Amino acid sequence: MRLSILTLFAAALTLAGCGNTVEQRIGGAAVGAGTGAVVAGPVGAVVGGAAGAISGPSVTRAVRRASR
Repeated sequence: MRLSILTLFAAALTLAGCGNTVEQRIGGAAVGAGTGAVVAGPVGAVVGGAAGAISGPSVTRAVRRASR
């Protein structure tokens, strides 16, 4: 169970750099919610999802610029 959660989380982080603005927000929300759930449970998932949706596009742009 734990290995599958870690695998899913790693896949989400890997795919977070892909896509357009809508996909960036969805990916950012998913990664944020997963991270928040690991750190602070259900409340962390809600807060992390919101933070990820808001900051997802800017993080993706920064990663793309840094990886060129």
